[in-house]
Amino acid sequence: MPETLEAIVLGIIEGITEFLPISSTGHLLIAQHWLGPRSDLFNIAIQVGAILGVVVVYWQRLLDLSLHLRLAENRDYLYKLSGAFLITAVGGLAAKLAGAELPETVAPVAIALIAGGVAILGIERWLRSATPAERVTWLVAVCVGLSQVVAGVFPGTSRSAAAIFAAMLAGLTSRPAAAEFAFLVGIPTMIAAAGYELLSLASEGGLAGENWSSLIIAFVAAAVVAFASVKWLLIYIRAHRFTAFAWYRIVFGALLLAAVP
Repeated sequence: MPETLEAIVLGIIEGITEFLPISSTGHLLIAQHWLGPRSDLFNIAIQVGAILGVVVVYWQRLLDLSLHLRLAENRDYLYKLSGAFLITAVGGLAAKLAGAELPETVAPVAIALIAGGVAILGIERWLRSATPAERVTWLVAVCVGLSQVVAGVFPGTSRSAAAIFAAMLAGLTSRPAAAEFAFLVGIPTMIAAAGYELLSLASEGGLAGENWSSLIIAFVAAAVVAFASVKWLLIYIRAHRFTAFAWYRIVFGALLLAAVP
């Protein structure tokens, strides 16, 4: 497969899977098994592209939060976004420095996919009759922050799935509201993670020899597809539960385990 087409495929996979509750790690692991591994810089670039896509989706919300800080509800929401991010940043850095992270190999990713799928089914069943609540409490913020640390330690968990369902379990039972808070927290979280990895690469001289044209193409593909996938998801969850994603995770995880020699 030509280099440019491979870059587009990987960008599309990242864009689709980064914010859907199905784990980008598992999908990219398989894709790069067939297409060949990519540099750390390439993987950072497509992740940043996906972040850009979700920023565009929420640009009006972000602008409103930034320009209308005099509104008590905006300040309260920003405080809780900041609190969740700080918990994630401190916990994630501590976990990384302690080496508390499983390898991104097929078996643990597949197990995390299956376990996450079963958890989603259980949570959806438990919350089936819950009245939709849209108020973001400090409990929600703390649980979302901690959930992102867990997702970072266990590849295949899915950061978006962990954050969304942590929010719902903590009382933010409106699916669109839970998704919005999870995605908005995800913006600084992913930017910080990408920035940390980029600085580490730069200090080690890992930016040389990159195919910049393929990297840019993959970045654009990830941004465009992430925008479309998030817009679709926000429409979908207005009238549907997350059970379809749960079953997809279980089937995909089982196939991955079956493929492990």
